[in-house]
Amino acid sequence: MSTFHIAVFVALIGTFLGTKIQCAPLIEELNPAPLTDFYKLFNNPDAHLALAKAPTTIDFIEEHGYPAERHYVTTEDGYIISLFRIPYSHNLKNQDVKRPIVFLQHGLFASSDIWPSLGPNDGLPFLLSDAGYDVWLGNTRGNRFSRNHTSLSTKHPNFWRFSWHEIGYFDIAAAIDYTLSTENGLGQDGIHYVGHSQGTTVMLVLMSSRPEYNRKIKTSHLLAPVAFMDNMDDFMVNTLSPYLGYNNVYSTLFCSQEFLPHNDFVLALFYNVCQPDSVVSSFCSGTEDTQKEEGRTNATAESLFSGVSPAGVSTDQIVHYMQEHQSTHFRQFDFGTKKNLKLYGSEVPPDYPTELITSKMHLWYSDNDEMSAVEDVLRLAATLPNKEMHHMEDKLWDHMDFINNWKVRQYINDPIIAFINEYETK
Repeated sequence: MSTFHIAVFVALIGTFLGTKIQCAPLIEELNPAPLTDFYKLFNNPDAHLALAKAPTTIDFIEEHGYPAERHYVTTEDGYIISLFRIPYSHNLKNQDVKRPIVFLQHGLFASSDIWPSLGPNDGLPFLLSDAGYDVWLGNTRGNRFSRNHTSLSTKHPNFWRFSWHEIGYFDIAAAIDYTLSTENGLGQDGIHYVGHSQGTTVMLVLMSSRPEYNRKIKTSHLLAPVAFMDNMDDFMVNTLSPYLGYNNVYSTLFCSQEFLPHNDFVLALFYNVCQPDSVVSSFCSGTEDTQKEEGRTNATAESLFSGVSPAGVSTDQIVHYMQEHQSTHFRQFDFGTKKNLKLYGSEVPPDYPTELITSKMHLWYSDNDEMSAVEDVLRLAATLPNKEMHHMEDKLWDHMDFINNWKVRQYINDPIIAFINEYETK
């Protein structure tokens, strides 16, 4: 399922209803305009059947007998993010030996729930744990597991003033440092990283913006990497980026607010929108033909994940991607000429210096990925001094196949573990 399509559909509903939405001011601005939470207008508990409380990543892990932990990490700018952990394998009983660290980071609209939903036979966290690794699952600020701040409430517009730049620059950096500060992490010189979609973008942001972190990365595995977006062949992105990809009234109305939070209203709306007889059901999948191909998708995992997704984002994350699509650059957030001059010292945002990324980058990409075109991946690769390319031979392999294809263990997870094992052996 292409969650982005549904996200845009919901956004259009909010726009057509005429909800007053204002872009959040910079933190230093006084008396910011109040942010209207338009979901409250519809999320009346007496007006619809409440859904059962969704399980958490802890539940997904523990139901298979693996130990699970939740850790809270405070970033440099005050956000409190949640990390989940499988500290050791109950099959290996290796809790008393040093275990190399592997960190997994989800994509846009998702959470740490996406990784263990495949179960112990195919899910990357379980396979890594049984291979002897200390496995950590990240969550981006603002999603269902990371909605706290040292001074800001989620009701304050400044809480939502972040894009994937801040997630990479602050959240991933804090997560890496935290894992290496634990008892098992002390004395280790780095971690292995696996990210999908936005999880690849934030890694590229961190490694290029704070190149000192390259020494803390053993290997990185970028599944469906998203940086340059010139050739993205997605209908909704191509349709909306001319409006949201610039500083104008559309992006001003849309920016710096909570988007698709994890609540009963959104989950119920998704359920009804995606019914086969719905007139807008086509928005629920950007790869409808390939997903209908029998046996391509792990239906059980998809069903489990649909109950906990979307997990919530800031609209600035979407706006930032739209800006990338329009500018043809991989660069920082565009606030407009005046604010750009103040923040960056130039009228346009600076490009991310990806040539400074020295840690080993494994790029996993495919021909049928509507979000990560081959041409864009190759353009990114040309800027990276230390990379290894992994092109999927399956011509139908799409963006979400990297997560829930029924052969994902054979084509993705086992090979990743083999590369990590090879590094640790050397």
